[in-house]
Amino acid sequence: MSTQLRPTDVKRLNRQWRRRTEARIALLVESITQPFNLGSILRTAAAFGVETVWLTGNTIDPAHPQVGKTALGSEAKLRCQSLRTSPEAVNAAHDDGYRVVAVELAHGATPLHEAPLDGDICLAVGAEDHGCSPALLKAVDALAYIPQTGRVGSLNVAIATAVAIAETRRREWQHHVETAPTSDAVN
Repeated sequence: MSTQLRPTDVKRLNRQWRRRTEARIALLVESITQPFNLGSILRTAAAFGVETVWLTGNTIDPAHPQVGKTALGSEAKLRCQSLRTSPEAVNAAHDDGYRVVAVELAHGATPLHEAPLDGDICLAVGAEDHGCSPALLKAVDALAYIPQTGRVGSLNVAIATAVAIAETRRREWQHHVETAPTSDAVN
């Protein structure tokens, strides 16, 4: 019979995954105006070890009380920096050593599972209603989209961000497993 992990077991499990994690992930969040979306994004970011979140456009302030209702304090575990424009945020990400990949349904975008997500990655996401701005799309290094097969044309921005962050980590962890020595090689 399976039971839920106790808090100490969860901490131990998370520590094991942190040991397999070397690459950095950052986010560029452009014009996310709904507090619950930003709160969800920040909580997911903190859960997956995102270090920095650049906030641009008219993104709501992470200190807004409704953001905190969803983020549950996780915003305090992130370095959030507001910049005036998205191209400035892309430059800041580049200066920090990140490749910037926008997650957007756009011409020239690669399916997320084929996107260049190795190394230090800054994922860029845009507004709930109209996505990433043309200026942001022009400034990034690559474009990726999340393939969908249902009858709905797009995902909520917080969910799309969670999928993209999880895929970025999954690819790193998969590579870690593929390159790890086998037990025969260790003996």
